[in-house]
Amino acid sequence: MKSVFDVAAELGATVAPPDAIASAEADIFAPCALGGVLDDRAVQELRAEIVAGAANNQLLEPRHGDALAARGVLYVPDVVANAGGVLSGGADLLGWSRAAVERRVHAIHDTVLLVLEMAKADGAPPHVAAERLAEQRLRDRAAAG
Repeated sequence: MKSVFDVAAELGATVAPPDAIASAEADIFAPCALGGVLDDRAVQELRAEIVAGAANNQLLEPRHGDALAARGVLYVPDVVANAGGVLSGGADLLGWSRAAVERRVHAIHDTVLLVLEMAKADGAPPHVAAERLAEQRLRDRAAAG
């Protein structure tokens, strides 16, 4: 099994210690394994312009999403960015075909764009816009019966 150092050497990457990851120079910060990583310190030290990862509950508290927006950092809410895992589970639980799952996974792109457009139009942080969209979709489904 390759170590992180082996992979970094192959890719010409730099290995950062866990407490320095948020402050590493990068275009995108992608928390993909651990929730709550966007805390006061991480938000303040973050050098990336975009946060988009697959971990659940990336924001330690909702106010950290507000802080990212105030700093001009584009945050793609985790509930949208990692929806593919939930959709994949739908194949097993709901009997969806592979094609149906792939169609829904490809639609995540459009949902991300919609959330970001809503956030911009409302002057709200993306995590708030994502919650509004989810609530609206639930209301629409309930009304449809």
